[in-house]
Amino acid sequence: MAKRTAIIDIGSNSARMVVFERTSRFGFHLLNETRSRVRISEGAYEKSGELQPPAMARAKAALQEFLSIAKSYKTRKILCVATSAVRDAPNGRKFVKSVEKELGLRIKVIEGEREAWLGGIAAVNLLPVTDGITIDIGGGSTDLALIRNRKIVETCSLKLGTVRLKELFFDKKAPIKEAVAFIDEALEALPPSFYARSAVGIGGTIRAIAKAIMQRNHHAVDLVHAFIFDLSEERKFIDKVAHASVMKLSKYGIKKDRIDTIRPGALIFLRVLEHIGAKEVVTSGVGVREGLFLSDLLRNSNHLFPANFNPSVRSLQDRFCTDRKLSAQIASTAGILFDTLKKPYRLPDSLRRHLQIAAKLSQIGIRLNFYNYHRHSAYFILNNLDYGFTHEEMILIATLIRFNKRRLPKESFTKPYRKLLPDAQTLFWLSYIVSLAQAIHQNRTLGTVTCVYENEVLKIATPFENHLAGERIKVLEKPAPIAVQLHRRK
Repeated sequence: MAKRTAIIDIGSNSARMVVFERTSRFGFHLLNETRSRVRISEGAYEKSGELQPPAMARAKAALQEFLSIAKSYKTRKILCVATSAVRDAPNGRKFVKSVEKELGLRIKVIEGEREAWLGGIAAVNLLPVTDGITIDIGGGSTDLALIRNRKIVETCSLKLGTVRLKELFFDKKAPIKEAVAFIDEALEALPPSFYARSAVGIGGTIRAIAKAIMQRNHHAVDLVHAFIFDLSEERKFIDKVAHASVMKLSKYGIKKDRIDTIRPGALIFLRVLEHIGAKEVVTSGVGVREGLFLSDLLRNSNHLFPANFNPSVRSLQDRFCTDRKLSAQIASTAGILFDTLKKPYRLPDSLRRHLQIAAKLSQIGIRLNFYNYHRHSAYFILNNLDYGFTHEEMILIATLIRFNKRRLPKESFTKPYRKLLPDAQTLFWLSYIVSLAQAIHQNRTLGTVTCVYENEVLKIATPFENHLAGERIKVLEKPAPIAVQLHRRK
């Protein structure tokens, strides 16, 4: 597969291009994202679905510049898809041919079920989701994928979209009950198997609603991807957005570029959520573009990453880790320390994985600057640990890394994240374990340590010299009056 790949998605409302760079077999990161509000479906639904000349001209102009950007990144592969508006348009094929002739870009028009499948592939690989239903609301269609045990078992595409409803009902100032009836009639085509507690919200409409919810609830993490909310707590707000006047939408935290389509989108979203019996929503920052990239990247792996693999962790290691063997050793030692201390200090087994990830990535900030590298490492985590973690997990890992040198986590740092972090004592012990694991390998020597805990004394045996480790351990702030005895194993 190409080292750099550009993915272009021509939707009813916007055209977007992303450029991904592979850092290893499965590791990758985003290099560029460009969006153009081409509105290729503008005016189409009132005119038998025909794409209108001004809209097609806007799309071509955007695509031409997308190709220029892709060329500047020396991308070796460009994958371009078009969805509902082009798919449904009688002159859609003509548009596709003209783009290929004029720009040399091949556009693949995908069916709604394929669109739903791509959204599902993105969700199961890049979100902490095992079971649920993805809901991808676009300008012309709403596409759903049923996920069971991280496998997509069924897909469905409905002719429900924000631009479609806007032009058919909202622009004509029709009673909202007519739009509701239209949505409910379309939902009858959804198989009864589409019923789940958890819904994964994909697309600009749902991201805009989620951002507004985050803002009104003063959510501590400014990241919409993997934001989870309880529908019972936010149903009224989503309903208010759907029924609000245009003038009131900004009051609800809706951005200007979403004002004309957010009301039909919110209405579709709410009716779909109620129809499938959803209780919670996991917001996705990824969708068709990422799904298309992953369908290519993982084509020989059943479209799933290997078990216990995380692409963000791997990409951070690939790009910023100065010594992979050492980081793996620190993580292993942290796991051994955790297993020794978990029973006496009641540390939850569920946090062991996050502790080891923090230990593994604890030194990535050195690539930026050795001094205060723990701060740099935490910043990298807060801004680069994009995929596969909840906000709680991401903040926990960042906090453990931020305080991995000498001090335990300070309230000045943890206070904004209090609702997202475990209790203080658990947090202190996890932080201490990461610091202790780093201290043990102060001289950068590899080797498996052994630990025994008796009567508040932690006895650590190493297969290597540990004079520097002993000095370092003495200055570590402890979460309890625990004594640490260090000796070399013979």
